[in-house]
Amino acid sequence: MARVTLKDVAEYVGVNVSTASRALSSDRSSLVSPSTRRRVTEAAETLGYRGNSQASALRRGRTGTIGVIVADISNPFIGPVLRGVANALSGRGLLPIMTETRDSSEELAQVCNKLLAQRVDGIITTAGRYRDRALLKKIALEGPIVLAVRQLPGSGIPAIAHDDVAGGRLAAEHLLELGHTRLAQLEGPEDIWSFESRATGFREAVTKAGGTCIDIQAAVRLPTFEAGRELASKLLEHDGSMPTAVFAHNDSIAIGALSRFREHGLRCPDDVSVVGFNDVPLTDQLNPPLTTIRLPGYELGRLAAELVVTSIDGTESTTKTVLLSPELIVRESTAPPAS
Repeated sequence: MARVTLKDVAEYVGVNVSTASRALSSDRSSLVSPSTRRRVTEAAETLGYRGNSQASALRRGRTGTIGVIVADISNPFIGPVLRGVANALSGRGLLPIMTETRDSSEELAQVCNKLLAQRVDGIITTAGRYRDRALLKKIALEGPIVLAVRQLPGSGIPAIAHDDVAGGRLAAEHLLELGHTRLAQLEGPEDIWSFESRATGFREAVTKAGGTCIDIQAAVRLPTFEAGRELASKLLEHDGSMPTAVFAHNDSIAIGALSRFREHGLRCPDDVSVVGFNDVPLTDQLNPPLTTIRLPGYELGRLAAELVVTSIDGTESTTKTVLLSPELIVRESTAPPAS
């Protein structure tokens, strides 16, 4: 069967080819009357016309693609972020090319080079450790790049992120209001800004209230379930009495810690209250349902996509960081300490 061409569509409607082209163009359709645009669109659908968007983009010096880099695709929080990115880009006729680094700096460098070789119009990355600052600053010289979820202060790269200091503070204030005075936090990888900020917010709030804050760290690369078990084990081996409340730097760490506490014979929240971070899907279905800090992942992804598009179009050039506010979600994993 012969491929349907733009000329076929134009003849079907009774307009010239240039009018049909404008009607089907995402950036020139306003030059055609609504009735003609509707007739051309309906004809294209009826005939099965598929435009060559790549050729059109190349004529404008673009490929119509955006590189989207994630650190860990298995992280349940990343799904809503990617959906926000994809929906915002598709509404502008852009195709996201998603790739994963497994939070490896070496892999990040390779991925960035491959995306640049593919001539993507811009890059959105949720991966970025302190050691990656020089690399990402270099990439920013070659085209628009936006940080999402994580920040790299001092890099000059625009970021859409969460107010992680406020999130850590919310977790501490909730536990303090319940009456806990000896608290611990299970920290994520130390060379990632978001986890450092959560630690700072939590620690400062506990200290300000006169409580005791125990910081538990481990040489973990990813904030996973296994990392949560390892951090919980270190807490159980820590000198001194067991804290009555624990703040985990993300929900995966919290779930791993709950698993380890259960093996040790500790009940939640009777023996230890636990707060997570992110409010990933199904945390409300755990036993007990997890108290956590909710972050607007979809909105963050949407804003990151819009920012990279405006940078590509030249309508906005910014190095600012936009912080989205967290929300405390109280469930059954937290309670006042046992007398």
